[in-house]
Amino acid sequence: MKRHFVLCMFLYFCCAFPSYGGEFDAKRHKMVEEILADIAANRESAPGPEVIAAVGKVERHRFVPGWLTAFAYINRPLPIGHGQTISQPVIVALMTDLINVKAGDKVLEIGTGSGYQAAVLAEIVESVYTLEIIEPLGKEATERLKSLGYDNVKVRVGDGYYGWPEAAPFDAIVVTAAASHVPPPLIKQLKPGGRMVIPLGAHFMTQYLMLVEKHMDGSVTTRQILPVGFVPLTGGH
Repeated sequence: MKRHFVLCMFLYFCCAFPSYGGEFDAKRHKMVEEILADIAANRESAPGPEVIAAVGKVERHRFVPGWLTAFAYINRPLPIGHGQTISQPVIVALMTDLINVKAGDKVLEIGTGSGYQAAVLAEIVESVYTLEIIEPLGKEATERLKSLGYDNVKVRVGDGYYGWPEAAPFDAIVVTAAASHVPPPLIKQLKPGGRMVIPLGAHFMTQYLMLVEKHMDGSVTTRQILPVGFVPLTGGH
């Protein structure tokens, strides 16, 4: 049943976003097929159609350094400079699916990087606020997202640990760097009923992707999803 559902999702994607014969279109289609196969083999359920459509639409080759363009659609993380990486596409799809966002939502992302995760989110939600602590990456991502027409993404250079309080509360929060604990400011800025995904653990040690849920009464629960490997969350905290 699970594999049948994944096949249906892939067919939906192919119909919704047909390839026009371009080199990158074909590679992006293949990447989505690999993501769905990976999830079918290792996860309980496939991402929703909105997530698959977003990952299939965003041109990942525009978010990697020029010398890595040919490898942009391999289902692997890639370096983007300054000791940072663009996340593996299947992890981007999984994190986006876990926060269960929809049109009209406002999302906070911690760790802009090249802007790829923000672009995927922007295909689904009304607005994305994203923080990057490394100034050159933040400036590059700002220009890149603007040039690609993502006017619903706001980028700020700053310490993501403290979030973006004046834009809070957020329907969901995505943290793309590993922390030792869930930052209290981010819990505060998450709406009741909202979700956060965050990798927890030390650099070069075992890390786990965690789903954090803030319930309507303000209580918070966490659930371990799977082992991951992310760069560390840095800053003055």
